[in-house]
Amino acid sequence: MRVVLTVKHLVVLLLLLVLGALALAGQEFRLFERVWFGLQEGRYAVQWRERSIWLPDYEVQREAQPIAGLDADLSALTYDPDRKSLFSVTNKLPHLVELSLEGQVLRKIPLVGFGDPEAIEYISPGVYVIADERLQRLIKIRVDASTTTIDAAAAEQLTLGIGMNGNKGFEGLAYDSLGKRLFVAKERDPVRIYEIHGFPDSNPDTPFAVHVVDNPKRDAALFVRDLSSLQFDEGSGHLLALSDESRLVIEMNAKGKPISSLSLLAGQQGLRKGVPQAEGLAMDEAGTLYLVSEPNLFYVFTKKAD
Repeated sequence: MRVVLTVKHLVVLLLLLVLGALALAGQEFRLFERVWFGLQEGRYAVQWRERSIWLPDYEVQREAQPIAGLDADLSALTYDPDRKSLFSVTNKLPHLVELSLEGQVLRKIPLVGFGDPEAIEYISPGVYVIADERLQRLIKIRVDASTTTIDAAAAEQLTLGIGMNGNKGFEGLAYDSLGKRLFVAKERDPVRIYEIHGFPDSNPDTPFAVHVVDNPKRDAALFVRDLSSLQFDEGSGHLLALSDESRLVIEMNAKGKPISSLSLLAGQQGLRKGVPQAEGLAMDEAGTLYLVSEPNLFYVFTKKAD
């Protein structure tokens, strides 16, 4: 029996294919959850605006400023409250890079024995943790004004074999100095945020013990395709999560629930152009947000005046 497709049948079939493609795209890019959150965000303002970071109030002040003097792209960002500067790492020709708050390179320190450094976090004066993505190593380093090179072999290290997935490993770090928690972001497949207790704050007088806290339910509610960077705000107890592929920064409250967001798309937050590939996020004590994006572009976001 021969089936004859009429024009009407073809239109219906085409419509079904289009709807199927839209549904798959919506699921892949978490579009439905993102739209739903956008509808809820205005309601959250009543509850959270005065006691949170509240990202919708931010606008760009310095946009896509090239960072001169680098041979490789920056892969992370952290703020040092003692030096009043920013630190980053490069994973090709690994270096630790110190930047001014205006985005100028202050110094570059070679990293020896680091495979694929993708994140760095300030812990305490002169102490930082660097994440090696592929090997899932957390490396505690010390830096002062006289440091000229850093050797991983001479540093305290912690290796975690959690959901090993090639080049989709540790991509972001954040530290809660009051709770002694190190947040570690797994980039994707799946997106995860782990809480590490016992490193880098191990007590030399007690047996070394590390406790890892995982919250898959919280992480599944994050409507982003990947994670590039993290930032913890001790004033509010909230965590910021940066997603390159979703062009978004999300603020999560102490229970891990998203409550506000900052879009990195053109036309949003005062941006003339979208942020091409956001890799690192940091915040200073005044609440100013600093962001780096490949290819070595520097951004500054501040809260709008009331």
